[in-house]
Formats: sequence, C-alpha cells, structure tokens
Amino acid sequence: MNYKFSIGFYMFLVLMVFSLLFFFVSIYLIISDSMFLFEWLIISINSNCIYMSFIFDWMSMVFMSFVLGISSLVICYSMEYMYYDVNSKRFMFLVFLFILSMMFLIISPNLVSILLGWDGLGLVSYCLVIYYQNNSSFNAGMLTALSNRVGDVMLLVSIAWMMNFGSWHYFFYLEKLGEFYMFIFVIIIASFTKSAQLPFSSWLPAAMAAPTPVSALVHSSTLVTAGVYLLIRFDFLICNFYFVDFFIIISLLTMLMASICANFEFDLSKIIALSTLSQLGFMMSVLMLGFSTMAFFHLLIHALFSALLFLCSGVVIHCMWGNQDIRFMGNLIIQMPIISSCMNISNLALCGFPFLSGFYSKDLIIDMINMSMLNFFFFFFLMISIGLTVMYSFRLSYYSMSCDMNSFCYLSVFDDSKNMKVSILFMVFFSVFGGSFMSWLIFKTPMLVCLPLNLSMSTIFFVLFGGWLGYELSLFNFSFINYYSLSVFFMGSMWFLPIFFTSFINKVFFSFNLLYYSILDQGWGEYIGPMGLSNFIVYIFKYNQFVQINNFSIYMLSFFFWLVFILFMFN
Repeated sequence: MNYKFSIGFYMFLVLMVFSLLFFFVSIYLIISDSMFLFEWLIISINSNCIYMSFIFDWMSMVFMSFVLGISSLVICYSMEYMYYDVNSKRFMFLVFLFILSMMFLIISPNLVSILLGWDGLGLVSYCLVIYYQNNSSFNAGMLTALSNRVGDVMLLVSIAWMMNFGSWHYFFYLEKLGEFYMFIFVIIIASFTKSAQLPFSSWLPAAMAAPTPVSALVHSSTLVTAGVYLLIRFDFLICNFYFVDFFIIISLLTMLMASICANFEFDLSKIIALSTLSQLGFMMSVLMLGFSTMAFFHLLIHALFSALLFLCSGVVIHCMWGNQDIRFMGNLIIQMPIISSCMNISNLALCGFPFLSGFYSKDLIIDMINMSMLNFFFFFFLMISIGLTVMYSFRLSYYSMSCDMNSFCYLSVFDDSKNMKVSILFMVFFSVFGGSFMSWLIFKTPMLVCLPLNLSMSTIFFVLFGGWLGYELSLFNFSFINYYSLSVFFMGSMWFLPIFFTSFINKVFFSFNLLYYSILDQGWGEYIGPMGLSNFIVYIFKYNQFVQINNFSIYMLSFFFWLVFILFMFN
C-alpha cells in the first residue's frame, strides 16, 4: 500500500468508526432524553480553578456524527483527487486539524474552549485556502482571514462580558444573559461573520480557491455552519431579543442576494458556493423566527446534499481538465452518466423535490412559517428565494448536463475515478434517505401540518415558476451591452460586496499603511527617531575616541585655545 494512500485510509477508517459510534450514542441520548456534562480540572491555584468542559447531548452527538461521516468520505475522495499532489500528506493533516477544531466547537459549553475551535477553524481554513500558492489564493485567503477576524473579536468581547458572572460556562447562565442585550448582539455579529451573512458575504465564494474536497467540508458541515450552530445553542436568548426583526431582514436579504447572484454566475464552483450562502440565510432566518430545532434539522440535511454537490462538481472539474465555466460544458449526461445523475439528485434535494432529503426539512419549515404569525414581507422574501433556488439549480443542470456538446467536451473525459465514485454513491444514499430517517429520529411526534389549499399550493407554484424561469434564463443570450450593463453587473457581483471589501476598505487601509511606512518608518521618523538617536550617540563616541587618542595636533590646538582664552580673561 502506498504511503500517501495508507495515511488517508487510516484517517477514513478512524473517522467513520467514530461517526457510527457517536450516531448510536445520539440515538441512546434521544431515547433516554438525557445529557452528560464532563469537567476536567486542569489546574487549581488557591481558589482559582481552570476546567476543560465537554457537553454530550443529542444535538452535539448527531452533529459530530454527521461531521465525521462527511469528513471520512471527503478524505476517501481526497485520496484520489490529491494523489498526484506533492504535499498531499500535509493536506491530509490540515484537513484532520480542521475536523478537530470543529469537534472542539461542537462539544464545548464554555466560551473559552469554543474560541479554541473557532480560531482553529479560521487558522486552518486560511492555510487550506492558500494551499495552491498563487496570487488569487493569497488574496482569497487574506479576505477570508480578515473577515473572520471580526467574528473572533466579537467572541473575545463576549468572553470579557462573561467575566461578570465569574464563569465562562454560558450553559448555566442563559436565563440571566437574556437581560444583557449587548451580549446577545455581540454573539449574533460573531455568528453572522462566520456564517457569511451580509455584509460579510464576500469571503465565502472567495474561499473556493481551496481544493475541492476542502470546499465540500467548508461549505457543508464545518466552517460556515459554526455560526448557525452557535446561535442554535443560544436560541433561548435570540427569541426574546429586542432587535431580532432587524437580523431576520439581514438573513432574508442574504438569501435573496445569493440566489440572484447564482442566476448570473457561470463559474460552477461559485454557483454552488452561492447556493450554500442562500441556504445559510434560510437557516438563519428560520432560527431567528424561533424554529431552532427545524433550523438544526435543515443544517444536518443541507450538509448531506451540499457535500454531494461539491464532490460531484469536483469530479466534473477534474474530468474537464480544470475548466469551471458551465458554458464550456454540455451533454455531460451522455459522457458521465453516474456523476451527472448524482449531481442531479443533489440539485433536486437542494430544490426540495418531494421525498428527497431536502423536502423533509424545507417543506416542513415553509408549512410552519405559513402557520406562524409572520408578516407579508418576510413571507414574500422567503417564497421568492425558494423560487430562485429552483431557478439557478435548473439553470445549472441544463447548462452542464443537457445543453449541446461544447469545445471542452472533446478533451474530457477520463471518468475512471473509483474512490471518488464510492464516496459520491455513499453520499447519494444519505441524500436520498437521510431526510426521512432523521425526521423520524429528531422529532418525537410526527409533524403534520394542515393548511388551506392556496397556502399548500403556494410552495409548488413558486418551485414550478422558478424552474421555468431558470430554463428561460439559460436560453437567454446576453449581448455585450446587456451583459455589461450596470444592473446585470450589480446582480452578478454579489451587489459589489467583493469590490467593496477588497478594492475599497482593504485598499484604503493598505494605502494609509504604505504612506505611514514611507513617511514615518522610512522617512523623518527614521531620521530623527530611534535610528537618528543611535547614529548621534555613535558619532559622539567616535569623536570622543578621536579626541582621547595621543594626537599631537589635538594637543597643540587645545594648548593655543587655552592660551588665547587666558589672555582674553586677564585683559
């Protein structure tokens, strides 16, 4: 067995075993309706005790099982995808550190240990985004790191705030923390940053510069879901928050913006990243409306079909020799029937097609929202975004699968990827049957919603209408004027957010830094500051040394100086 292959195989085996173990433990915890809290005393000095604490309830166990299961399949996929890479060993260890950081975040009821996982995710994600070592990867990594540092600072502020209670175990102070609106506001901002909500959305498509297996992990179950999971833990505080409507509007705008931009995008990876951003906005809005268990249910189901979508796109890009433009694809259903079928299944699950995994979470959430006391503005934005989801999914499938054969198809297609196909087929099984199984497991009683005919048919109407619009958009021929008009450019560039966060904010600060460096550090500040002082002292010492040596001219000069001085004094 090859050395590279053996490392990946052992990681795959260990993660899959622990995933199954955690899943069976979660079933036991759900049946017994219990939870376990472990505290490990690290050090005790006088009355100061430092503990490392872990919480094991059904939510953390199920989430860890899903993260480890998806990660094991991604590592199995990476064994072939990254086989010819020189640094594949380093890649495997970075992915393992990434998973370990997510584990810390999931099982921690302590804000300090959450920060370990939170910062670990940010650091390792930066290392993975810049993995390919080119200028675009460096820029994307810097944008990702700087955007996520805002959330890190907010989490540090919340840790400082918790010092008022004498402990960082937020789990014990949820009722008391509800009185402090500033603490809730800081936690929501940190979660919005990590989950790429407006105005921090620009880093998520930029993180696609990482290898495709990393994108499957980042955009399905690890980095971007960390903010949603943190807010699910604080759901008791959010429902009673005074400004919750404002954050609902931001989540809905994020979902709308991502769905619109995905309809104008031609990069396969960017389309799938924007679909993830749209689903994150959907989860956040549902969570803010008070349906935390349903948001967690959709978080799990989304992890399944989103990872499948990324893995299928990785095989397509791999077989198309690195090409990611869907306009150069076409007729892949003939050349890659298995991968194309799996990709269509994941697309249908994303749209909420009946009896696939996405249907069980999205349809239930929409029905519960229809039953709740929700104003028309929120309801309209949710329905429009659902229609746009079907629209860009149908457009993607039509462009890549059913369109006429294009130029790159003649270069493709060595579809002989065994490990990739095994991982994808396992993910297809979970994406088809995972929704129904998890709905039976998580909810203690069947959720049956009876609605009037017009509300029941509204979802189907928006889905069919969105599919028709996606087909029409795929046939639309953008002329030069139309495509580069301001409105289309605005819709297709995430409402100018990447330009704003790179060419405006960062460029302005970097320009000021360069000016400061050239004027102060390397200019007058260098001349009259510490360097000037040290040069002056060295000069004085050299002069003193020159004076003190046995030099006849110095002696004669000093003799005549004192002689003249004495003559003037006596006169």
